[in-house]
Amino acid sequence: MQKYKSRQEVPDKYKWDLTEICKDINEYNQLFDKAKNEVEKASSYKGCTKDSNKLYEFLDYDANLSALLIRLNIYAYVINDQELGNSENMDRLNKIEDLFTKYMSNVSFFNDEILSLSDDDYKALYDNKKLDEYKYTLDNIYRLKEHILPSEKEIIINELTNAAMNYENMSQTMLNSLNNYGTVKVGGEEEKILQTNLRRLMKNDDKEIRKEVRSKYYEVLKQYAPMSASLLNSYVKTNITTSKIHGYKDAWDAKLFGNKMPNEAYVALVSAVEENLDVLHKYYNVFKDTLKVDELDQCDLALDFVKYDKEYSIEDAQEICLNAIKPLGEDYYNHFKKIFDKHYIDYACYPGKCSGGYSISGLDFDSRILMSWNYDIESVSTVIHEGGHNVHGQYINENNPLQYRDVSSLISEVASLTNECLLSSYLAENGRDNKEKLKGIENILGVIVSNLFGAVREGKMEQDFYDYVNEGNTITSDYMESLTKEYLDKYQGGIVNKDDYYGLSWISRSHYYMNYYLYAYAMCISIASYVASEILNGNKEMLDNYIKFLSTGTDHDYPDVFKVLGIDITDKNVYIKAIEYFNSMLDRFVELNKEEKV
Repeated sequence: MQKYKSRQEVPDKYKWDLTEICKDINEYNQLFDKAKNEVEKASSYKGCTKDSNKLYEFLDYDANLSALLIRLNIYAYVINDQELGNSENMDRLNKIEDLFTKYMSNVSFFNDEILSLSDDDYKALYDNKKLDEYKYTLDNIYRLKEHILPSEKEIIINELTNAAMNYENMSQTMLNSLNNYGTVKVGGEEEKILQTNLRRLMKNDDKEIRKEVRSKYYEVLKQYAPMSASLLNSYVKTNITTSKIHGYKDAWDAKLFGNKMPNEAYVALVSAVEENLDVLHKYYNVFKDTLKVDELDQCDLALDFVKYDKEYSIEDAQEICLNAIKPLGEDYYNHFKKIFDKHYIDYACYPGKCSGGYSISGLDFDSRILMSWNYDIESVSTVIHEGGHNVHGQYINENNPLQYRDVSSLISEVASLTNECLLSSYLAENGRDNKEKLKGIENILGVIVSNLFGAVREGKMEQDFYDYVNEGNTITSDYMESLTKEYLDKYQGGIVNKDDYYGLSWISRSHYYMNYYLYAYAMCISIASYVASEILNGNKEMLDNYIKFLSTGTDHDYPDVFKVLGIDITDKNVYIKAIEYFNSMLDRFVELNKEEKV
């Protein structure tokens, strides 16, 4: 395992090439000055809705300047992530973020002008046929008309509710920075328990260490439960109140309206999962059998099914990923290979580099991928996952005008998770040994347990506590602990032993401060596993539809984008088929595991 002490030691072939974004800092500075001048022009477009030609000019200006600002912001962002703490990098990032904020402020007049138009005046704009290319954008603004208050009132509401955006920060600061979770002795040395190493410590082979870490961590969290409940209650109440002020029935109604999503899709998703929890219970029993334990405890759930210490080189990962995505056809293959040929990935770990993994996309260039290469199967999974985002972006940029290239997570995660399904299926059939096959399957099983079953469980909890507050109640720590236990009992089916802390996991959930975000994961993994299984089964129509799906811009509503795949997201069978895919992979795992034991 190669370890690097600094970025200077990393070979160029393992670094990303950023020259497509900016050749160097000098070009960045020139573009920044250009953007700064363009931002100052925004005020000259005030009143543009009175002249359709001027309106078209503004929309073209807005699309191009947005693309430039995003380019500059991404360049500053990734350069900073290469070397965290560098004052020059941080200053550059702060300046472009400030310029972006100023731009948003300078063009804020536009929405007010559109929303102030009468229906007749709005329709009359389209006498100018050039505006048809921006109609979807304008319609998305104008549809808010019944839910937007006069600008002076909106300003007051925004000032009063800005604090709501800080509840998550307050919660995470409290949990991450202010607490001492103690230490645990590992390998003869004391190690401090932190949020950043918690998952690793909970994978330790020694059960007593896992129990100690879990106990010390949750004993501290428990002290903050009342404060955490109070912060969550304030966030939820604020969200509900502002939604009602804007003419929605409640926060869920506002979310559905904002995403143009039918409630029936979520009803179908939840009912499909909750009617098939026996498959999840089967998973826990397989987990228990694989670990060879009589009792499965809460402190065991972070453990790997399979211990597999094989090291993967970066070149190994590239070969595996290219083989895994071959079922998607030659054109997709060539797009994915471009990631490696053009050096879009920054692989290596070294002190000072940002940890984690992401694909960050511009509107007029291909995305760049940052990751922490750890020579394991999870690193291979990261490459194919983030590579899915990159190729999706390539197709979007090739087939759509600037204004319709910004893809949301509800669509983009299908592209990445489909690739993860393909990777697991490839390894299950082509792994070099049984353990590699098992490890490949374990990866997708974990993804589906977390992103389908786990996300639906916590999404349903989120709906419950919103309804609870909407009915005039107050979220308390006792209420949240009881709600968490109720859902874990249901989803774990009594197979995982309860301990003193199993009702406290809600305290550390940042997703509860993201306004019903969890269901997006569940919908995406359901669609991704369905798409992957159909393609692997030789469904040529699905393959053709999938490439069209990846090429579809944001001038389509979410349900219509999924219809490109031939999928009706209100159909429960879509989600049932995802569970059937999970069950088939679980059966394959059991089959291979028996062979391993023999």
